[in-house]
Amino acid sequence: MTIVAVEVLDVRFPTSRFRDGSDAMNPDPDYSAAYVILRTDAGDGLEGHGHTFTIGRGTEVVVAAIEALQGIVLGRDEDDLFADPGGFWRELVGDSQLRWIGPEKGVIHLATAALVNAVWDLRAKRAGKPLWKLLVDLSPEDVVRSIDFRYIDDVLTPTQALDLLTERAATKPERETSIRQDGYPAYTTSVGWLGYPDDKIRRLTAAAMDDGWSAFKMKVGADQGDDVRRAALIRSVIGPERLLLMDANQRWGVDEAIAWMTPLARFEPYWIEEPTSPDDILGHARIARAVQPIRVATGEHVHNRVMFKQYLQAEALSVCQVDACRLGGVNEVLAVLLLAARSGVPVCPHAGGVGLCELVQHLSIFDYVAVSGSTAGRMIEYVGHLHEHFVDPVEVRGGRYRVPTRPGSSVEMRPESLGRYRYPRGEAWRR
Repeated sequence: MTIVAVEVLDVRFPTSRFRDGSDAMNPDPDYSAAYVILRTDAGDGLEGHGHTFTIGRGTEVVVAAIEALQGIVLGRDEDDLFADPGGFWRELVGDSQLRWIGPEKGVIHLATAALVNAVWDLRAKRAGKPLWKLLVDLSPEDVVRSIDFRYIDDVLTPTQALDLLTERAATKPERETSIRQDGYPAYTTSVGWLGYPDDKIRRLTAAAMDDGWSAFKMKVGADQGDDVRRAALIRSVIGPERLLLMDANQRWGVDEAIAWMTPLARFEPYWIEEPTSPDDILGHARIARAVQPIRVATGEHVHNRVMFKQYLQAEALSVCQVDACRLGGVNEVLAVLLLAARSGVPVCPHAGGVGLCELVQHLSIFDYVAVSGSTAGRMIEYVGHLHEHFVDPVEVRGGRYRVPTRPGSSVEMRPESLGRYRYPRGEAWRR
C-alpha cells in the first residue's frame, strides 16, 4: 500500500473576533492549522490526518515547508514507514539541504510534526486502534526503535529507556483498566484569557466549577495591577482549595519575572508558565529558584528533545509541557516522556490550540500506562474551543479527559469545516 497523495491545507478559525486565546504576547490569535492528509492506493478509504498548530499569519509558511518535505513521504510503502518509524523520522529531520533551515527547530520542525503525526494517525487507523492504544501495545523494543537518541544519550541511553519501559510493562493492564474507568486529570484555560472582561471571567469560572473542574489557568503579564485584580477575582470564586495556574507566555525578562510574581504569590499559584524566553534555560533555572514553592512550567515553545534534556539537567522546570506539534511529532514526544520520567518530572502537555487537546490526550494516556505509571502532578490542558470541527472530538467530564476509543489520533477534521475555514477561499474568510 503506497502513499499516493499528500494534500496540505491552510485552515484558520477567526477566534480573534472574540479574543479567544488572547494573552500578553498574542492579543489577537486566529487559531489555525497547517493540515496534512495522506492518501494511499489501498482502496479502503483510510487516510492519515496530521497538523501543526499556528495562530494565523504565517500558516502559509508552514504549508510551504510541508510541501518541501512531502517528497520524503510521497510514493513510500506505508508498511515500510510503520516498520521503521525511527528511521523515517531521521529522514525527515536529516535532509542534507532542508536541515540547514532548522535544524530540528522552527518552521521546518513544525512541518515535520504535521507529516509525522499524519503517518501515526494512518498507522493507528490501519491497526483499528486509537493512537494511545497502538502505542501502549507496542513492545518496549518497538518504542525504543521509534526514538532518535542522538544528542540525548548522555542522559538517556536506549538501554536505560528499554529498562524503564520493561519495568512498567507487567503492570500496564492494571493502569489501562484504571484510565478507562477514571479518565485523565485536566485543567481549564478557557476561563482566563487576557482579553476577557471581569464579568465573563467570573461567569466562566463559576460554570467550570459547576462542571467539576478543580484547576484553572489565567493569563498574566500585560499589567501587574490588572493581574493582581484578576487573580483575586478568580481566587475569590474558586476558593483556597482549588488550583490556580498562571501563564505569562514569555512576556518577561528574568529579573522582571521574579519581581512580577512577588505580589502574585499571595494567591498561591500552583505554577507560573513560560515566565521568560523559552531559549533561556539558565534564566528559567534562576526564576525557579527565586519563586519556589511556585513551580515553573514550560515547553510549548521548546524546540526539541535536546532543549528538554538541558532544561531537566539544569532543574529549570518542574512541570514539562510538551507540545506535540512544536516537537517533531509523536516520535520526539516519546523521547521527552522518557527523559521526564527518568528525571522524576511530571508531564502536563500544552493543548491551548486547535486540535491539540485531541492529539495530546493520546500521548498522556500512553505516558501514564507505559512510561510514568502515575497521574500525580499531571494534568492535560483543556480549552473549550473548536472541538465541534473534529470527527472524534475530545470528551471531558468532571474535569477529566475520557479515553478515546475511535481508531486514529482524533485530529481528523470534518470535511465541511476544512472547506469552510480553508484560508483564504473558504466561506468564513470570503465574508
